Amino acid sequence: MCDFVLSETAALADVVLPVLQWAEEEGTMTNLEGRVIRRRRALAPPAGARDELWILHELARRLGSTARFDTDPEAVFEELRLASEGGIADYSGIDYALLDSGAEAFWPYPRGGDGTPRLFAERFHHDDGLARLVAVAPRTGARPAPSPDELTLVTGRLLEHYQSGAQTRRVAELLDAQPEARAALHPATAARLGIADDEPVEVGNERGTVRCRARLTTDIRTDTVFLPFHYGEEQAANLLTSDAVDPISSMPEFKANLVRVTRLVEAGAAS
Repeated sequence: MCDFVLSETAALADVVLPVLQWAEEEGTMTNLEGRVIRRRRALAPPAGARDELWILHELARRLGSTARFDTDPEAVFEELRLASEGGIADYSGIDYALLDSGAEAFWPYPRGGDGTPRLFAERFHHDDGLARLVAVAPRTGARPAPSPDELTLVTGRLLEHYQSGAQTRRVAELLDAQPEARAALHPATAARLGIADDEPVEVGNERGTVRCRARLTTDIRTDTVFLPFHYGEEQAANLLTSDAVDPISSMPEFKANLVRVTRLVEAGAAS
């Protein structure tokens, strides 16, 4: 596995190869709006860390592969632009000279074109140019109705953290702002369950349990509990989520799991 911090996932691997961060390597990046951005090394990497092109090259060499894995980012990009020519993801009109000029290069950018700042500004990607709207509805009986003592678990992100929190939980200011997971409950729901703000609670179902503290807020529905997914160990929200996925998109079912929330009595507290 390649990573630049020993995340909870990396700790499960047999071998972890330290790789460079984005500011420590050369290359390009395509952002969410489709703009291809030239990246330049801004910081010297620590000793022993390698970029992923070097790692792929060395793995191929040591495994006796005859394939050529170049370590030069510009050569790799050149291969990408030639291989993508004529396809939906067409980079053939972009090269380092264009990016270095400061031009705005939006994917797809065919050879001889001027890029696509807005992908579907005039037409959608169908022969007639029209969009396809498909009505969907939950499958009947896809999940049982919650019992009176169950809540629907919704997982998501906090402003201060990103994804698993492997990086953001290492930034002191961000960790100070959100040091631990909190189970967000509506005050009416918390009162019914005998839970006060900041009290320890257990959120559980047949798949596992999460232990954290309660956060009371009127920003949530009375039949719902929210957990952030940025934390590990006993605060890992995915201990409670199922492995069900949408049959078409394969999106996981992270917002439709049933749980029970109970107040925990801390050690040493009066009975």
